[in-house]
Amino acid sequence: MDDERELAEFARRWSEAELRGDVAALDELLTDDFTAVGPQGFVLDKKQWIDRYASGALIHDAFTWEEVTVRRHGRAAVAVGVQGQQSVYDGRDADGHFRVTQMIVADGAQWKLAAVHLSPTGGRTPLND
Repeated sequence: MDDERELAEFARRWSEAELRGDVAALDELLTDDFTAVGPQGFVLDKKQWIDRYASGALIHDAFTWEEVTVRRHGRAAVAVGVQGQQSVYDGRDADGHFRVTQMIVADGAQWKLAAVHLSPTGGRTPLND
């Protein structure tokens, strides 16, 4: 499988794992030193990111990953896309529409997500248009 198809398959697996809150899949898809910067500037490590699902605090009714462009840089890639979600976090509405930057790295024969940064677009999600 070539890199372009592998990265497309990685994106599909990641967005499915996020939608389902699949802790085991996310544990496999994220690097051990994964870092996320949330839409309001907070920072989460891998354990904190996954614990949102493990605790049941974050539940997605819908999750999309669209308008994605990927640029390869050696054994790494930068993906920029639009994430839409219909979600509940800790009992509160967490619907959103975000411009997302992902740093994806080759870890042996697998691609893994090393970092993600979310910025709110202020727009409606494509899920509720």
